[in-house]
Amino acid sequence: MVRQDLVALRKSRIQLQCYLAFIAVLLVLPLMLDAFWLNRIATYLVYGICAVAICLSWGWAGILNLGQGAFFGMGAYMMAMSLTLASPDNNPVPQLMLLNMEPNAPRELCCVTPGSFLWIPFRWQAVGVVASIIVPMIMALAIGYAMFKRRTGGVYVSIITLALALIIQLIIINNQPLTGGFNGLADLAPLTIGSFEFDPYGNSTYYLVTGVLAAALFGGRYLLSGKMGLILRATQEDEARLRFLGYEVENYKMLAFCLSAGLAGLAGMLFVMCAEFASPALMATGFSVSMVIWAAVGGRHSLMGACVGAVLVNVIGAGASESPIFQPIWPIILGLLFIGVVLVMPNGIAGVFDGWLDRKLRNGGAAGATGAKRVSPGTKASEVR
Repeated sequence: MVRQDLVALRKSRIQLQCYLAFIAVLLVLPLMLDAFWLNRIATYLVYGICAVAICLSWGWAGILNLGQGAFFGMGAYMMAMSLTLASPDNNPVPQLMLLNMEPNAPRELCCVTPGSFLWIPFRWQAVGVVASIIVPMIMALAIGYAMFKRRTGGVYVSIITLALALIIQLIIINNQPLTGGFNGLADLAPLTIGSFEFDPYGNSTYYLVTGVLAAALFGGRYLLSGKMGLILRATQEDEARLRFLGYEVENYKMLAFCLSAGLAGLAGMLFVMCAEFASPALMATGFSVSMVIWAAVGGRHSLMGACVGAVLVNVIGAGASESPIFQPIWPIILGLLFIGVVLVMPNGIAGVFDGWLDRKLRNGGAAGATGAKRVSPGTKASEVR
């Protein structure tokens, strides 16, 4: 038992060192990248935050959310609405509303088109930042309460979340005068806090994304290393037994679901800062499924593994998109990659590393114990086995 505890402690320290090394590499990357690649890597790190959110809900709480794009997209639209109004060309009324306004309608944000008054609070960018996190969490709380209080689980949760994403996407598309429809929201101003402006192609936005990713990784690691992590893992083993022991399993599931949604909304906000647009495509089924694939490839039980999987898949995808041979078949390759990972590496890249690390530490510990026993002074011959 003591040896197992020592192995677990050493393993935890090595994992923490891997987290620190990963963040350290990200911090020095701007010294080696130009503005284009800095923006692209920042976008991939945003996808890494999405994968961390999937890991929290799927890998730890057992909630396979196929509608994560709904929360990501809502976070993106909340931020995009504020940045649209911050642009001189869209102030005080966005151009998309002027193009779709009724004849003789007043050119005021309160009543230029039906529902345009909803944009009024987003004149302040702070509202957009806060709403990017709060609105997805409120959505998750509402749908999560309806699902988990009725003890809905398994594939039914996946179907409900998938339907949620489709419904929200259709609402965005069908309200052209209010949301831009298929075209989404573009021509955005950069986020400005006081007199400081976040340049999408500069170090400021990149380091903001890196800081948020680091907070998500270390915050998630701290949260899941305690009681909440144990209970969430136990729900996947025997949920009925946990209820028998007096734990409110539904509340823990809702908490994980809401935290995952808030993190996805925050990622959507950062995506808008990097990509300078928001569109209904962010809520598409394919994009939500892609998030699940990223987490599966990296390892759905590992926060950093899921993040690395997202970055790795998107870097490979970017290379494939520039190849005339691989670009048309990249979705097929991505699907085959997911099937292969599920069959060959069910715990992803992180699972392979974790297994290797376990063997190395146990073998090293056994060898050390054997060596110590051989040289131990005063050992009797009868005690040597």
